[in-house]
Amino acid sequence: MEFPSKLIEEAVNQVSKLPGIGKKTALRLVLHLVKEKQENTFALTEALSNLRANIRYCNKCHNISDAEICSICLSHRRDQTLVCVVEDTKDVMAIENTAQYNGQYHVLGGVISPINGVGPSELKIESLVKRITDPANEVKEVILALSPTMEGDTTSFYIHKKIKELPVKISVISRGVPIGGDLEYADEITLGRSISGRTLFS
Repeated sequence: MEFPSKLIEEAVNQVSKLPGIGKKTALRLVLHLVKEKQENTFALTEALSNLRANIRYCNKCHNISDAEICSICLSHRRDQTLVCVVEDTKDVMAIENTAQYNGQYHVLGGVISPINGVGPSELKIESLVKRITDPANEVKEVILALSPTMEGDTTSFYIHKKIKELPVKISVISRGVPIGGDLEYADEITLGRSISGRTLFS
């Protein structure tokens, strides 16, 4: 692909590194930014810079947050005895959109995947165990809401093995979510019913 400017080429190369964006889409986006008012483009770059400089993760659940403890963990309206274990922030957002769940979350930051070099120690599993064993948290049920893939199931089995002797109920979302699918792409009704119709993990 020939570029009329080295500046355009550099911008396209950077934008095309984003997931799901090829060179043609990146070029279209870059040319759009060039045509935009300068303040609009600067507002975008400033927002991205602020994002990278100031984004934090909740010390309790590891969800993306603006503060040390996220708004979900701080909310007195949430059921403190329920903890829903998910892979990533996008899964928290997907479940929240169902309006079917009123507990708290625990974001692992991924799933066990030996092929990709991700083992249990790379995930927030130990902090989950500490959270359950801390009497101050009053956790009574852990819901394993990981995508029904081989990696997700492996992670669920590992967590179950780690916490099965602890005095908590362990449940898993029902398989209304298609096998091999990602929670991110499940429709809200199906995902909501999966949460509501969770079953004991076995």
